[in-house]
Amino acid sequence: MSVATQLAVTVEFGGGAELLFDKKKRYEVKLQGGEKWTLQKLLFWIRDNLLRERRELFLQNDTVRPGILVLINDADWELLKTV
Repeated sequence: MSVATQLAVTVEFGGGAELLFDKKKRYEVKLQGGEKWTLQKLLFWIRDNLLRERRELFLQNDTVRPGILVLINDADWELLKTV
């Protein structure tokens, strides 16, 4: 995979969620470019590549569990949803 076809993303965990991710709060990841990335696809990628334990505490019914706040560029992802 060449650098030109990568998508750089910073993923951060806090409030105890980092305990599920090897006690690491911040990951700099490179995603494969040239394909359409959705939030759900990113969540599955995080589950499959970064999550170290207790999957049931992170995802439920193909989305984050209730009570987990997801921010994208400091904005609540619920506010970013379009109809």
